[in-house]
Amino acid sequence: MKDIFANQTSSLTSPFGYAEVVITSDSLDLPYASRALYIGVTGDIKVTTLGGTVVTFRNHPVGYLPARVSRVHSTGTTAAEIIAVW
Repeated sequence: MKDIFANQTSSLTSPFGYAEVVITSDSLDLPYASRALYIGVTGDIKVTTLGGTVVTFRNHPVGYLPARVSRVHSTGTTAAEIIAVW
């Protein structure tokens, strides 16, 4: 497969190139810092931002949460089918 954009520098506004299902954890970080999270089922989502702040987004709708996060917590997260993209 040819990628005509292979020589272009990627930025935070570029489309994501990778995605992985999030396994929530109160003690383990994601393997890669996210560019955004896709929320598949509405609910609360508790995260640790890349800057180290712990915050809960209440009743987040289905769709993207454009946030650089290092962890999605089990405790306090009721949203489901979460996918990290980067």
